[in-house]
Amino acid sequence: MSAPAVGPFSRAELEDAFARFEQTVDDAAKTQDWDLWVAHYTPDVDYIEHAAGTMKGREQVRSWIKETMGSFPGSYMTAFPSRWSVIDEARGRVICELDNPMRDPGDGTIISATNISIIDYAGDGLWKRQEDVYNPLRFLKATQKWCRRAAELGTLDGEAARWYEQFGGGR
Repeated sequence: MSAPAVGPFSRAELEDAFARFEQTVDDAAKTQDWDLWVAHYTPDVDYIEHAAGTMKGREQVRSWIKETMGSFPGSYMTAFPSRWSVIDEARGRVICELDNPMRDPGDGTIISATNISIIDYAGDGLWKRQEDVYNPLRFLKATQKWCRRAAELGTLDGEAARWYEQFGGGR
């Protein structure tokens, strides 16, 4: 049996960096300070987002995340906790499933969808690549479900109602 491949970073460094990644994501979600989130990437980061395409560099990522999280449905997502993660020490990579719960529509219901993120570590607490893999239809269906529930509860606001009219089939 051969020895496992050794990567450029120790498991302990990858674990620590991923713990900081999760804390940064949580802080950004709570404060809506997406500059904080963008700062944990290298200046030349490659960010692959299957619905939005590939972004190169912090400025493209910043523009995308601020637009995405500044409007419905992104602006109604309250956190992005990892459900599980795997450290690939040989490649300096973490693979995780991130949850994307939406805010309470008014009755305590939790509606969310998940994605798989593959993030490559660059060292010094920075990440050089992220790829988000998911089924856009799951996000669409979760958002439609949230809108239907909020409409039933009388909590569907104007922005969400406009989205629902366009993408959810209306009320």
